[in-house]
Amino acid sequence: QVQLVESGGGLAQAGGSLRLSCEASGIILSIYTMGWYRQAPGKQRELVADITPAGSINYAASVKGRFTISRDNAKNMIDLQMNSLKPEDTAVYYCTALNMGDMRYAYWGQGTQVTVSS
Repeated sequence: QVQLVESGGGLAQAGGSLRLSCEASGIILSIYTMGWYRQAPGKQRELVADITPAGSINYAASVKGRFTISRDNAKNMIDLQMNSLKPEDTAVYYCTALNMGDMRYAYWGQGTQVTVSS
């Protein structure tokens, strides 16, 4: 059974840092594009960052230069290093996996709350 298990969410002050981690089971991570989405209250869910099997990375303009996504296929894990946090980063963050060999297979984590105080 496929599971994406997140950790690292919590409370931070503006200007601070958090590191989110997502451990995947039941998939071979090397063939998946992995990503992070977030949804703030009253707003649409948005892509924060993703990383392809080849290592190509895409960031939302709002986080570029502050957040870093990485993957470790051997550990079946991705991370999101979040620096220079702003109150507007407050959201539920979701880990995602998309099978690039068969895109019918897409998975979501349970979500983890990130709250940034001013």
